[in-house]
Amino acid sequence: MKLDEFEKEMDNEKEQSDGKGGDGSFLQSAVTTKFLLGIIAVLLVCILILLGAVFLRGKKEDAANKDLQQTITDYAKMQQELEQQTIQDGDISSKEKEGAVSEKEDSVQTALTKEPVAEAAVEEEEPVSETEELKATVVDIEDESDEAYTKEFILKEAYPHFEANNQDAIWDLAHLKRYVKLSRGLLGTGEYYYQGDVDSDGAPHGTGLAIYERNSYYFGEWSHGKKSGKGTWFRFYIGQKNKQNAMGVYVSHSYAGEWEDDLPNGEGAEHYEVDISQIGDSKKQILQNVVGNFTNGLYDGELFANTVDDTGTVREWDGIAKNGIFTLWRDISAIGECAVWRNKDDHDWCLDIDKSENRKQGIRELLK
Repeated sequence: MKLDEFEKEMDNEKEQSDGKGGDGSFLQSAVTTKFLLGIIAVLLVCILILLGAVFLRGKKEDAANKDLQQTITDYAKMQQELEQQTIQDGDISSKEKEGAVSEKEDSVQTALTKEPVAEAAVEEEEPVSETEELKATVVDIEDESDEAYTKEFILKEAYPHFEANNQDAIWDLAHLKRYVKLSRGLLGTGEYYYQGDVDSDGAPHGTGLAIYERNSYYFGEWSHGKKSGKGTWFRFYIGQKNKQNAMGVYVSHSYAGEWEDDLPNGEGAEHYEVDISQIGDSKKQILQNVVGNFTNGLYDGELFANTVDDTGTVREWDGIAKNGIFTLWRDISAIGECAVWRNKDDHDWCLDIDKSENRKQGIRELLK
């Protein structure tokens, strides 16, 4: 082979070799570029996520700051309202929605209304010795002569507790000096203080609260000046120990149920709060509850009752009455007694009353 032919052949092989190497470099360069672009894209996504998180956190902090500012504003308003309420305590506006009855001597919406006096109500209560211990005592840390304790203030203070039927609060309020004093001022007047709904003539009509003499209260429905509908009556024997409250055995008396024409009429429940420490006789069964039908305040129909003794044992009894006269479970009239209640578990065990007392049996303090 000639020299020049050999050199040409070598040159051709070199060119072919260079062409193949150039293609490989190009492919390697393309892969590297894609890899770098992928990394850049990932970094951009991470940056966007971080920016979004920062933005959302800022929004939440702004919202929290606004809520905090609103809370502070509301608290300030509440404090201002409480201060204004403290200044205005005892004052009831004549524009209040309760629509109470206006008295002639002022424009406050509270009524001093005539109430028929029951025969039992005119009896004078027996005096109580200062040495006698009574469960129902009057307690008050305020000055009894404080002029801020007007009847308007007391009615407004008591109303929501009677409306909620909060028995514990009602008991506590009734034993405060200001309540006892207000009720005592009505003694013998045949009048009562009222706050609540009224009709066009200004008579109690709708729902309202009345305070009577002898620590008595009524809350419930009214119809043109008379208790009518559903309601609850209370009497608290405060500073009293005589025959009317069984010489201190009873500390309160109440009725809850249906009313008509100022008297219990319909289904209802009579309740006595009993101080068993005052019973003093292990054989006595003290009437605590009577549930059934009432007609003009009298027991009328099938009745259920329970009693309690000096150990706190409760027993259940049945009775039947017609317009306040009991049907007798056994005839023992020969000895002047009447068996009016029969034990539910032992029908041979009956509770007796004097024969002369088997009339006008019912809620004695409400009977006309």
